[in-house]
Amino acid sequence: MSNLRIWPGRPYPLGATWDGSGTNFALYSENATKVELCLFDSPESKVESQCIELPDQTDQVWHCYLPDILPGQLYGYRVHGPYEPAQGHRFNPRKLLLDPYAKAVGRATTWADEMWGYKLGDAKADLSYDDRDNAAFAPLAAVLDSAFTWGNDQAPQIPWSKTLIYEMHVKGFTQLHPEVPEKLRGTYAGVGSEPAIHYLKSLGVTAVELLPVHEHLDDRHLVDRGLVNYWGYNTLGFFAPDHRYASTAAAGDRVREFKTMVRNLHSAEIEVILDVVYNHTAEGNERGPTISFRGIDNAGYYRLSPENPRYYMDFTGCGNTFNMQNPRVLQLIMDSLRYWILEMHVDGFRFDLASTLARELHEVNKLGAFFDIIHQDPVISQVKLIAEPWDLGAGGYQVGNFPALWSEWNGKYRDCVRHFWKGDGGVASEFATRFCGSSDLYEWSSRRPHASINFVTCHDGFTLHDLVSYDQKHNEANGEENRDGSSDNISWNCGVEGPTDDPAILALREKKKRSILATLILSQGVPMLLAGDEFGQTQNGNNNAYCQDNEISWLNWELVPRQGALLKFARKVIALFHAEPVFHRRRFFHGKAIHGESAREIAWLAPNGKEMSADAWNAPFVRCLGVQLFGENIDVDERGAIIQGSTMLILFNGDHGEAIPFTLPPSREESPWELLFDTADEELDCPAPAEATYKLQPCSMAVFRARHVRDEDEPLSALIG
Repeated sequence: MSNLRIWPGRPYPLGATWDGSGTNFALYSENATKVELCLFDSPESKVESQCIELPDQTDQVWHCYLPDILPGQLYGYRVHGPYEPAQGHRFNPRKLLLDPYAKAVGRATTWADEMWGYKLGDAKADLSYDDRDNAAFAPLAAVLDSAFTWGNDQAPQIPWSKTLIYEMHVKGFTQLHPEVPEKLRGTYAGVGSEPAIHYLKSLGVTAVELLPVHEHLDDRHLVDRGLVNYWGYNTLGFFAPDHRYASTAAAGDRVREFKTMVRNLHSAEIEVILDVVYNHTAEGNERGPTISFRGIDNAGYYRLSPENPRYYMDFTGCGNTFNMQNPRVLQLIMDSLRYWILEMHVDGFRFDLASTLARELHEVNKLGAFFDIIHQDPVISQVKLIAEPWDLGAGGYQVGNFPALWSEWNGKYRDCVRHFWKGDGGVASEFATRFCGSSDLYEWSSRRPHASINFVTCHDGFTLHDLVSYDQKHNEANGEENRDGSSDNISWNCGVEGPTDDPAILALREKKKRSILATLILSQGVPMLLAGDEFGQTQNGNNNAYCQDNEISWLNWELVPRQGALLKFARKVIALFHAEPVFHRRRFFHGKAIHGESAREIAWLAPNGKEMSADAWNAPFVRCLGVQLFGENIDVDERGAIIQGSTMLILFNGDHGEAIPFTLPPSREESPWELLFDTADEELDCPAPAEATYKLQPCSMAVFRARHVRDEDEPLSALIG
């Protein structure tokens, strides 16, 4: 390599780009005085084989072209500049740095004191300078050949109104799956395998939302305790698929494995949504390591305190915040998003702590540069965009305040549904609003029901089984004396906390799980199901399993036969969701005219069969109510044709006392009410048409249907399989 030819190259695209003849390298650093490109012969190399000073700089981008460099080449950067922490500059050329645009990571980080730019020590240690070389421990990027045979791959483009999201962890989903080949378990290839896809299709989900798959760091304090950052919300590389989830060691093969997973899911009409973390990086605060951005241009990449640039502004609780005021940082995020869409063919993104991305100064600005750029981008604006609409800073809770194009994790839906099925009074009115798509949150900005991503559980918190089984968190395995995680008392009144053999308590828990699942799936908006909730996955009361890469977090597929009734129920409700147009309306309920025809769309009912009065809505202890969703003139399709469907009647009883007689309203259809299921009935029998009064059991939910008689109608048995 000593005779490498070095040409000036180009400042764009950023990163390492192989063009079939050689590789262009480009790195942004506004405040650097010199940049060196360091080449490594293998992942085991402790020192670079050659260091090349980048010969040219254009618009704050340092660049060169090496015609002799091929895909697979490992590299890193050494960046020179002032080491003045009090002024926000932390350049240290003794620290090898990962390219922020690395498409693949060829060697992971090994923790050592040399990974810090200062000498570890007392409270002011970060002001010191560490001159030890870290080349033996630093992560290395790999030059990538992006060629891949996509064949006839097409994005499924499932309409938002018909989307059902399944939130899952790439490793945890298949690590214990008995039908996935052992060498593929816990990998991208495992998710894309036939057994995994067959399960997802049989369940009825239309999209998988993958917990972070960007290359991330396992925090040193976790590694020292024998733990890892399992969830992955500690991003180091925004372009590279995480090496942990690949079945192969070669960096380029990992990228191809990810693409194959996407292609296989698409062939089954399943979309791929990525949970992405652009609000902060793995380098933490001023006492964190120097691995990439900090050493390349600390003042450029991070939001620093205006009063004292030694410190970082932290709206995330993770030590730092990406500097969205810097156009180059915005460019990195947009380039990353476009890369995952155009090169990796993903179908959407869920943005972690999205409020942070909208902070122009201190306040969240929904018309900020981040949104402006996304809205005008012809690529990013066309995929599914989901916000986690809060962060940890002042004014960061922004549920309902994101602009057009965005859907949001609806935290108010989660809280209200939990309260209702816990048996709390005074929530009936809000429960009805949440069930109908939360128009109070989204309609004011001209958004549709799909703006609400409805969920009751997610990766962060209790699983559904644990939600109804534990009154207290049990996070002892995390090594923080059970201080971490939410401290809310769930108090689900199930009699005994944790595992039990009491049949009455077990039956109550199962009934509550069925009621919550049915509420979630049949609510207007977009349902999001936590992986494993459909068959009773438990974390033994751990509601913050972020560091548990073990049986606590991995899906326990042995539960499937034991919890077969729950899984059968989940499949049945999801099949109903897909079969009945009334459950995937594109508009909020208003009774407005469609093609000149006035249509009654919805009626909320009291147990006496009459519509809910103002007094009934305002009564503090109302826990039983019903809703009739009319099947006439539900919507119009893209060609203007009126969509018709069955009329549905859903009865809810969140009370924990006695059964309540519920007077059924008269059916306006050509067939009588047909009971599809009652969450109080584990056997899922479908009895004959119901009588005029139905005995609604406590903590249960019953669903009826009255259908127009049409030649194409199928029997219920065909619907549920």
